[in-house]
Amino acid sequence: MRSAWVMKLKPGQEAEYKRKHDEIWPEMVALLKSQGVYNYSIYRHGLLLFAYLEKPDDAPSQTEGVDPVIQRWWEWMAPHMETHPDNRPIAEPVEEMFRLD
Repeated sequence: MRSAWVMKLKPGQEAEYKRKHDEIWPEMVALLKSQGVYNYSIYRHGLLLFAYLEKPDDAPSQTEGVDPVIQRWWEWMAPHMETHPDNRPIAEPVEEMFRLD
């Protein structure tokens, strides 16, 4: 399964957003891997973030609520990006237009 979405940084928060991802929590990495994620990249163009994720179609997914690790991550990142009131990043899915395998 491949998915991609865009998010937006708040002005002046580019360096801090990058620093926090450079120091990603081991428990966040473990959670992503436990959900089958094997490729996850985020790119920046100005204040626009483009995220791309790959995991097997049959990978496990969390069925009830949001994992507490993700909730803490969202809260930690909220000062740097546009979010919903519950700290979830405002993320807009993007449509795949071309793929070469």
